[in-house]
Amino acid sequence: MSKSLVVFVWENFGPVHSDRCDALALRLGDRRKVIGVELGGSSVVYDWRPEDGAHFEKRTLFEGVSIDDVSNWRKFTTLLKTCFGLRPADFFFCHYETPHVFMTALLLRLTGSRVFVMNDSKFDDYRRYVGRELIKKLFYLPYNGAMAAGARSADYFRFLGLPARQIVLNYDALSTDRIRRLAGVDRAPGGPPFAERDFIIVARMIAKKNIGMALEAYALYRAASAAPRKLRLCGSGPLEQELRAQAERLGVADMVVFHGFLQIEEVCPLLGSSLALILPSLQEQFGNVVIEAQALGLPVIVSDNCGARDLLVRNGVNGFVVEPDNPQGLAFFMGLLDRDEALWRRMSLATGPFSALGDASRFAQSALELMGDRDRERGFAQLANAPAENSIADRL
Repeated sequence: MSKSLVVFVWENFGPVHSDRCDALALRLGDRRKVIGVELGGSSVVYDWRPEDGAHFEKRTLFEGVSIDDVSNWRKFTTLLKTCFGLRPADFFFCHYETPHVFMTALLLRLTGSRVFVMNDSKFDDYRRYVGRELIKKLFYLPYNGAMAAGARSADYFRFLGLPARQIVLNYDALSTDRIRRLAGVDRAPGGPPFAERDFIIVARMIAKKNIGMALEAYALYRAASAAPRKLRLCGSGPLEQELRAQAERLGVADMVVFHGFLQIEEVCPLLGSSLALILPSLQEQFGNVVIEAQALGLPVIVSDNCGARDLLVRNGVNGFVVEPDNPQGLAFFMGLLDRDEALWRRMSLATGPFSALGDASRFAQSALELMGDRDRERGFAQLANAPAENSIADRL
């Protein structure tokens, strides 16, 4: 096998990216080296601390400056020079829509490199327009294949012109071992007692996360419960003051805890002591926090817009799926989990097989398959033991 590199390009490396690159680097061993290329040392969207990872090499193109302040031309020339200097390599790109990524991917493909795109977008994320989608098809022309998050994400890739045989799943994945280690508690239903657990939301405080609806549902749940549990909100964003005011108007401010943005080592212990994760988003390409919750044995209540439900959530088995405009339904499911410890325990135990589907080892396996690595024939032991629901790729 060629000793070429494997290169992943993201705007910024947070915990999720480091987990994926580490998993592939461990799988490849000394046969190939994994390089992570990030444009900037901090994210323009998330407040996470950048991570280098333990088993791959990370390179930062623009240190100490905001990526928004760097011109597209400089991004392009710097990224192109870096990538061409790493050849021979297989290249994986996110942010396909940006000019610097598109041009770099195109020139790499034209000069003989294999390039792959990573994305978790779905057709149903928001209203689509024919003209825009036709233009978008052009942006996918450079790529040999794609890594999607789930079934709807893969379907969208097919719509944009990539053949099904060149699409693999499991783009969104995390190290479940790291999550459990950072939580510092036994996986549910072990750990803190059922009676001491609260509901939790981990999300940015922006409109598409639909936290306002969750507060309405919490008010309904609280009114119907003799001893309501708290609702913990982990995240920050422009709507925080508005949401605090809404909690006051609804009369639940004393039971809603605003924790602000938390790094992964801070949020995992809170997840590990929670009853259930709530993710009521109006728009959610995937929802990596579902992986974190399931790694710790938490049932989840997610909106049907959440991409993670394709692979990870089975309604009534390891969680509930609710419409994002249905606070009454969300309140009902909260009440069920609050009152019925036996139900909670069954759902908690049922998260086990699905947690394996969100592990970073799946990302590594999919990358190998996309690259045509002969090592893929060995597979992972857990692939053979995965539940039937993981065979979504067979239906694409």
